[in-house]
Amino acid sequence: MKNDMLQGHRARLRKKFLSGGLTALHDYEALEMLLTFVIPRRDVKPIAKALLLQFKELHAVFDASPRELQQVKGIGENTSVLFVFLRELCNGYLESKAFGTDFVHSPKSVIDYARMKVGGEQNEFFMVLYLNTKNHVIDYDCQEGTINRAAVYPRNILRRCLDIHAAAIILVHNHPSGLCEPSPADRRLTAGIKKVVETVEIKLLDHIIVSKAGYSSFAELKIL
Repeated sequence: MKNDMLQGHRARLRKKFLSGGLTALHDYEALEMLLTFVIPRRDVKPIAKALLLQFKELHAVFDASPRELQQVKGIGENTSVLFVFLRELCNGYLESKAFGTDFVHSPKSVIDYARMKVGGEQNEFFMVLYLNTKNHVIDYDCQEGTINRAAVYPRNILRRCLDIHAAAIILVHNHPSGLCEPSPADRRLTAGIKKVVETVEIKLLDHIIVSKAGYSSFAELKIL
């Protein structure tokens, strides 16, 4: 009887998702539904709620490491691997969309990719996306720094552009603080990189700052 009740609850949860999508589910229900695929014969609602209690927000659950996830009662190695695998799978999905899209006409795909890739990181990461003449991303570099700084050398960016025949670049970095407003240092760095790459007619299309909470774009702010 208990198993019948559990299966009935899971069926109702799936039906709710299929009829209304992810937005129809509370955050704990989304986690609960995911956990049903890896924990088959157990009430996983308490585990889902414990995850949110530990990490506060849904995205933070997926940003957590396997070791951090396994500190929550009920989360074992298989389940923690599932969360990390899904995060990397989403990264790959968004990367494939971003790399196949004309950035000028559809910047959202690149922004979504950047937020997924580094938006939730605790240290600062600096990315350079290299584009061809059709404004499609053809390659990228990603460098990790400290909690509030990543070392960036404009001459290295220029050298990479020339090596792969890039026609344009997009700069991306995250603010672990959660605030996406460009700092004076961000503005100076952007101006310096722009000056260097434009000497060989390579365009700097944007500098995107991302965090858990959102993003800002130098192009949208008209400060590029």
